[in-house]
Amino acid sequence: MAGSKKARLIRLESKERYQRLVSKELGSFGVKSGHVILNPGENIGEHTTSEREEVIVILQGSGEATIDKDEILKIEKDSVLYIPPQTNHDVKNTGTNILEYIFMTSLTEG
Repeated sequence: MAGSKKARLIRLESKERYQRLVSKELGSFGVKSGHVILNPGENIGEHTTSEREEVIVILQGSGEATIDKDEILKIEKDSVLYIPPQTNHDVKNTGTNILEYIFMTSLTEG
């Protein structure tokens, strides 16, 4: 069902660690999105954006984003983090409550 022109409404399920919201498999043309919940001390794991840009919107909690292993950015509720293509990064919950965020990636034009 890749590339569906049908609008969809998706509910956030705040019980699970990870919820896929939008992807090619779910009908997107090039956007991926997910809902992530990390408990105190948890991290998502280092990964790269490859050819994609990524935006992370923090819904609640606080933590750190490690960028290319040497830059640490403090993140917290109501903040938005932009990550350019080809960037290694990790997100860690450094707070005492859950860290909840939405990520969105999109293919860059080239």
